[in-house]
Amino acid sequence: MTYDQDYDETAILSEAAKVVYVRAVKADDLPEDVREQVPGVKQLFAVHDSMGERLALVRDRETAFILARQNDLAPVTVH
Repeated sequence: MTYDQDYDETAILSEAAKVVYVRAVKADDLPEDVREQVPGVKQLFAVHDSMGERLALVRDRETAFILARQNDLAPVTVH
């Protein structure tokens, strides 16, 4: 059984590029210069693109999702 699908491959790839991943990060695992900027904080949330590049670090998960959506990105949680 075969069938034709009407879809724009470029549009699908473009949408996939808009997905960002949010995950909890222990402050102790971050470079010292970053830890110095957030004294007393035990955990932050990182926003990464699909290639794994860190785009942002924020104090809580809710802020990470808000930040992503404000930039027309689609956040998903990663463990």
